[in-house]
Amino acid sequence: MKTTCYNPANDTFSYTDKALPSPGPNDVLVKVLACGLNPVDAKINLWHGAAPGMNADWVPGLDVTGEIVELGSEVSGWSVGDKVLYHGDMFRPNGGFAEFAIHAAATLIPMPKVAPEIAAATPCAGWTAWRALVDKLDIERHNALFVAGGSGGVGSFALQIARGFGLEKVITSCSAINHEFVKSQGATHAIDYRSQDVVSELLKITDGAGVPIALDTVGGDNDILCASVLGYEGEMVELVQTVRPELYPDAFMKGLSFHQLSLGSGHRNGVKAVADLVRAGTDFSAWLEQGKLQVEKLTEISLSDVGDALKQIREQRTVGKIVLVN
Repeated sequence: MKTTCYNPANDTFSYTDKALPSPGPNDVLVKVLACGLNPVDAKINLWHGAAPGMNADWVPGLDVTGEIVELGSEVSGWSVGDKVLYHGDMFRPNGGFAEFAIHAAATLIPMPKVAPEIAAATPCAGWTAWRALVDKLDIERHNALFVAGGSGGVGSFALQIARGFGLEKVITSCSAINHEFVKSQGATHAIDYRSQDVVSELLKITDGAGVPIALDTVGGDNDILCASVLGYEGEMVELVQTVRPELYPDAFMKGLSFHQLSLGSGHRNGVKAVADLVRAGTDFSAWLEQGKLQVEKLTEISLSDVGDALKQIREQRTVGKIVLVN
């Protein structure tokens, strides 16, 4: 079969042939219809050492829509011919940048009733935003949210989810050139982090109260920013790095709480973790089917173009979502 492989020895992606893999007892073999490209795929050079046994024929690619063509001996509840969607396990070698991929049956969900390329554009960014806002921050209890980085993949889905839950104030930071875009996604207020003081501007918007919940999709010192805009007993989710409460102003005196989220942790932390991942995917996909969520600025590419596209993502030279379509 044709694949795009990653070689950790020389940090290169190559379009090449590889033998068709066989599913393990609890796996399925999937004919890949589409696979989303994500920063975590592009930045494999930063984390490949954590993946046991990674070699020159390792196939990345996490967000896959496909058709089951073979079942492992212990798989039940699925049939050959079923169309599925999944968020892949980054530490397994037969990902979605190929004609066929292997995935654990336990974390499959039915492909939503949208185009395969649309569905494949959603798991990494969309399910992360859903878990952060719904599972961690209980968004339906609140009326205001701050998102650091609303113009990115996770951030733009977070804005759409907040709009869907009817929040009164959805505030985000991004460059001025993206203000029109984030407002189309659901932001009620956009603050230019390059020319404005985000904390003071947000306090003006909230009449000095701050927001009850915040989401950092960017990293760097944006965790400090998110913590700084929280009001009394506010809560924050950090998606990029480990939280640093000792750096957050008045964290103790305001009674702040902090969460962390790794979508991929759903693959390796037992039955509840699997259930959380599947539920998030199912709920997000239901909104996608209903038209409550949209995938913006989607570009389709062929399998032979994946390597170059991943390099462009790594160099931050892309706009919107890129999806491999077989």
